[in-house]
Amino acid sequence: MGKHIFVNHAPGAPGLRLFGLGPSFVPQKGIKKLQRLFNQNTLWAKGRSQKDIKKMLSKSSIIVSVWEYQKLIGFGRATTDQIYRATLWDIVVDECYQSLGIGEKIIQSILENSFIANVERVYLMTTFGEIFYSKIGFKKEEKQTLMKVIRK
Repeated sequence: MGKHIFVNHAPGAPGLRLFGLGPSFVPQKGIKKLQRLFNQNTLWAKGRSQKDIKKMLSKSSIIVSVWEYQKLIGFGRATTDQIYRATLWDIVVDECYQSLGIGEKIIQSILENSFIANVERVYLMTTFGEIFYSKIGFKKEEKQTLMKVIRK
């Protein structure tokens, strides 16, 4: 395994979203690689179109990608009002690179970002990662209920 490069993208990730840029501003077909990362390593994000991924990025406040050479191996993002609430979304690490601390570093990078460093509450939703997230300081919220409206 090689060196892992963490990229903290500008809000909306214009380089990644518009030009597919990876580390050092080099074109890497980043959207296609992000789509592949989702399809191969998640249940919740399988089948997302490149068009929808670009729109998702454009509405995200904080975006972190992790690369090993030209391979996208990790990703995470957050949305926030920058004062009261922030939510982490789509934290994913390629299964071949799990248990190396990459996921924790993605979350740490997001939480240390100036957009949410002083936010009152940071939320995330998880299906299978409760143990992982509790080890890095997240607590299960017993007083709230997750509700949804399904539109697709």
